[in-house]
Order: sequence, then C-alpha cells, then structure tokens
Amino acid sequence: MEMPSWQDEKLGTMKRAALWLVAVVGEGHTFTKAQLREAFPDTAQIDRRMRDLRDFGWQINTNREDAELEAHEQRFVVQGAPVWEPGKATKASTAISAPQRRQIYARDSHICRSCGITTGQSYEGSQEGVQLDIARREVIQADGSKAVELVTECKRCRVGGRELTADLPAVLAGVRYLGALEQKILAGWIAADRREFSDLERLWGEYRALPAESRDKVREALDPDSEA
Repeated sequence: MEMPSWQDEKLGTMKRAALWLVAVVGEGHTFTKAQLREAFPDTAQIDRRMRDLRDFGWQINTNREDAELEAHEQRFVVQGAPVWEPGKATKASTAISAPQRRQIYARDSHICRSCGITTGQSYEGSQEGVQLDIARREVIQADGSKAVELVTECKRCRVGGRELTADLPAVLAGVRYLGALEQKILAGWIAADRREFSDLERLWGEYRALPAESRDKVREALDPDSEA
C-alpha cells in the first residue's frame, strides 16, 4: 500500500504525526518540539497525539529515556504499526492513568525496582535528584509466553535498561533450587521488601568499585605472606 502524505488533512492528527515522523524525521533522528508544532500549527495538542503512537509500538524517546537529549528534543527510535492503514489504529489505549500511576508507586514502595534508589534521594556523587517513573518491562512468563508489566524505575535505570527482559522462569527455578532455610530467609526479605547487607558484603561491593591499583592493595592486605 502506498504511503499517504502526512499533509493530507483527511487523516487524523495521530496518523499524520506518524507519517511526518517517517517522511520528514526518519528513524534514529531527533526533532524538536518547535519543529513538531511548526509542522502542525493548527493542532493544539499535537504533543499528546504523537505520544499516543507509543500505544501502537512506536518508540519516541525524550530526555527521560535518552540522557543525550535536551529537554526540548525527542528522538524517533523505531516505527511501530502503520496506523494510517485501515484497522491498524484500533488498539485499545495502554496509557497509564494518574490513579494507576499512584497505585504502582505505592505497590513498589516508591523505590526504583532496578537499583533500589528512592524518591527524594540524590544519585551518589552528584546533586541530581531522583526522578521516578513507570516503565514497561517485558517479562517471560512461567509458560514461556511474554507479557509487558509495569514497574517503577528511576530515570537513569530507564535509560540504561530499556531493552531488558525479565526472566520469571529463571527466578522461579532459582527459588526451587534453594534449601528450606534459604527459602525462609528469602521469604523474609520479600515480606520486608528490603535486605540488610552484612559488613562483609558491603566491603565486597566497595572493593569491586575500586580502581585496579587500589584493588591490588586490598589483596596485599589480605595476603598472609605479604611483607605488609
């Protein structure tokens, strides 16, 4: 089917926005809010109509997903369903409502479920405050099928983990492999939704973060045959 023109006003605004992205911007390229509004000067909510494309598999990143973008920029990453074709724009909306967003934050204890940082904190080594958002995570189900589930993530983890797929069967298999005592300990961590790390575990994490020269000094300190 021949692709219609994005300037065809007989089409809906969302369809025209999709065609504009394909014909004018191109996958992998950036555009600004000013360019979008210049292309659709008579559409008051063109930003929202373009966001609606995400419900049809279109990936359009802002600086929340791509740290290289400025606040006024967006990147057209991947084209989704050709919504201008008959029957392709009838998918039910998957937009997250405000009540649903609040429910997910509360369910996830207002914690980034990837790195554990919480709202109100700042990232280590910077003054950048944590911004939490809702991410769509692909999850392999117990029967091998895939489903998209909603999870709380911070901005940094969303940028770095967008292509991650969670493997539920692998986690369940790991749980079954544990002994009774280990399962009980894990159940306690899950019930509390937190885990306290021992001094030994914290030292291991701090050691792994050291540069190579400093790691050598720690190894020397632990070596009974070291002259130190």
